[in-house]
Amino acid sequence: MRLLITGGAGFLGSHLCDRFLAEGHQVVVMDNLITGSTANIEHLAGDDDFRFVKQDVTEYLYVEGTVDAILHFASPASPIDYLELPIQTLKVGALGTHKTLGLARQKQALYFLASTSEVYGDPLVHPQREDYWGNVNPIGPRGVYDEAKRYAEAMTMAYHRYHGLDTRIARIFNTYGPRMRLEDGRVVPNFIAQALRHEPLTVYGDGSQTRSFCYVSDMIEGIYRLLSSDEVEPVNIGNPQEMSIIDFANLVNEITDNSAGLVFEPLPEDDPRVRRPDISKAREVLDWQPAVSLEEGLRTTISWFEERLTTGRPDNEGAG
Repeated sequence: MRLLITGGAGFLGSHLCDRFLAEGHQVVVMDNLITGSTANIEHLAGDDDFRFVKQDVTEYLYVEGTVDAILHFASPASPIDYLELPIQTLKVGALGTHKTLGLARQKQALYFLASTSEVYGDPLVHPQREDYWGNVNPIGPRGVYDEAKRYAEAMTMAYHRYHGLDTRIARIFNTYGPRMRLEDGRVVPNFIAQALRHEPLTVYGDGSQTRSFCYVSDMIEGIYRLLSSDEVEPVNIGNPQEMSIIDFANLVNEITDNSAGLVFEPLPEDDPRVRRPDISKAREVLDWQPAVSLEEGLRTTISWFEERLTTGRPDNEGAG
């Protein structure tokens, strides 16, 4: 296949490039680099099956030749990014989704939307199943991301129902691994960067809020299987192993031998209290579940961050 990956210079997008190229496909990446970086894809520069186009997907889109599938991963994805770039976040979720859906219709291409667990907001149902409609504050600071993705899902399903477009929707839960940015703003790079600098880890609130962490190779496998499936409606992809933030902080300190401890700051507005995917549907439809343990994935990720800090290479941009 020949695939277009928007946001392909980001964290998840760049790993998808690696996977699809390894499977023998051709990949065109479109990214405006506001949160992505060519550092994530520089190793692909000499590959004849790879092409990079610097472009904002909210503008007019043109891709020469055949496109068999479009994977829409363009969007700021960390709280720091979408709080600093609220209008761009809304535009890429609305206009970017509309433009890429229109291109998919024109090219008669399969369309894959990277949605998010944030569509569930601060959930009142736990764990979160795909049939839960969510608890989102549309005018809160996080609403720019949450509602952009909820709108993107609605638009994708409208194109499927009205135009008969073949579509897929992945609700992606917390993912971590190499190529995340040191200053990403999400809990995994935050904790690792602080631990490697022998600083106390910043815990928001009392640390009792929970998260579930999926290693990037598991996430890419889930995405690949969903794209290859016939499932049209949303599918949760994430790791159902849940732990409190304070336990996670202590684990990072333990692995890195960081004795600086923890510091506590006020909980951000609308920060979800719990987050855990119900992946029954992914197990049944995709025959998929995570294979990498949290400790194994963390050790690999910590080694990657350690190398970045040691060599002094510029921080990777890569929110995906």
